[in-house]
Amino acid sequence: MSVYILVVDDEPDIEALFRQQFRRDLRLGRFQMEFATSALLALKHAGEIPEPSLVLILSDINMPGMSGLEMLPKVKEIRPDVPVIMITAYGDAETRRKALEVGAADLLTKPIDFIVLRQEIDARLEQAA
Repeated sequence: MSVYILVVDDEPDIEALFRQQFRRDLRLGRFQMEFATSALLALKHAGEIPEPSLVLILSDINMPGMSGLEMLPKVKEIRPDVPVIMITAYGDAETRRKALEVGAADLLTKPIDFIVLRQEIDARLEQAA
């Protein structure tokens, strides 16, 4: 079974950054990454990736159109079993409270600490195994 992580961010360089950071995992087939450049595309992907292979959603908060915080309850309706970690440049207490209040599993701040993110991914992969 293929295991997927969905990354949602409107910045075009995010896909290249994540593919570079996780190149070994991707090459070894530990998991696959899907990318969405908007919340609407993320909702579409979340509905299309077969159960139970979607194990984690990573989403930026500040995006044009629908924000990550607005997307979160909608994606939780589609995939209530999939944890969503929000990513933001603004890691203040109020943003953290809002994210957790609407269902985020955690909140990471930019620049992303890929060591912490790798630990989160490893934990999700263990749960999925």
